Amino acid sequence: MHRRDLVAASLAAALPTAYVDAFAQSYPSGPIKLIAPFPPGGSVDITSRILAEPLGRKLGVQMLVDNRSGASGNIGMEAIAKAKPDGYTLGLNTVSMASNPSFYPTMPFETASGNTLKDFTPIGMVATSQHVLIVNKNLPVKNVAELIALAKSKPGKLNYASAGGGSTFHLSAELFKDVSGTFITHVPYRGGGPALQDTIGGQVDMSFPVLSAALQHVRAGSVRALAVTGTRRSPLLPDVPTMTEAGLKDYAFTTWFTVFGPANMPRELVQRVNSALNEVVSSPELRERFTREGFEAFTTTPEAAGQFVATEIARWNKLIKAKNIKIE
Repeated sequence: MHRRDLVAASLAAALPTAYVDAFAQSYPSGPIKLIAPFPPGGSVDITSRILAEPLGRKLGVQMLVDNRSGASGNIGMEAIAKAKPDGYTLGLNTVSMASNPSFYPTMPFETASGNTLKDFTPIGMVATSQHVLIVNKNLPVKNVAELIALAKSKPGKLNYASAGGGSTFHLSAELFKDVSGTFITHVPYRGGGPALQDTIGGQVDMSFPVLSAALQHVRAGSVRALAVTGTRRSPLLPDVPTMTEAGLKDYAFTTWFTVFGPANMPRELVQRVNSALNEVVSSPELRERFTREGFEAFTTTPEAAGQFVATEIARWNKLIKAKNIKIE
């Protein structure tokens, strides 16, 4: 990035509108970093890499994915929060953005307001993805009702694998326990891959992986899929019912992916990135690629993205506090 652009970015909030507009018109003039706050191979990383090349091309520069994993996404989000609000450092995150404020007494980047969202600028949503409830093929259950009955007959004896405390695997399973009134033991792993493999191998009874990760194993018969977690059946597994169809009418869990920037990004930059983002995500090419990976393309305004994440923060705070869910 040219030095004049760095200067313009650091002063953008204090400059008259005409100067901000001029800076926005010259943006971007160099590579953009897209921070993925989770390890390579996971759903956040996959989504970031699907998005980065076409979005960079649309903006006329290279967009580079930077994996900054650790602390359930907090390390990467701290790097975003502390970056200059010049549009050259963005990030993509998921449900942990909403649940972490309830798991951690203090966030590494949080302002004195205690409101995590104030440390970021929501730019737009990208996609959503269902999870799928899978069980080891030797577990003697064929549907959700039988699983619930077995779990209630043996409280704490059944267990589920997660990709780690605070992961979407973890949250979707805890929501299942809450809605079904069951006690199933949590077995956290270091990532979704090992959690899925031990469900296949029978070291654990069940798990809630993201649909794209489980798809090949379900189709191969390595595990049994009992239900998808969204409100509609997935075209990738059309014979697998939703939780509502399976009898849990109050259960719905969907992983979402949203692009954020640091706080105080000039509105003109936000609108420019949001416009490019929505155009790219709406393209037939990207929609088809997302579908192949088990995602559903989704676009919003920056304001709608911020409002949605705020409702998710409130939703998960209520469940996590009520059930005293901990990161183990």
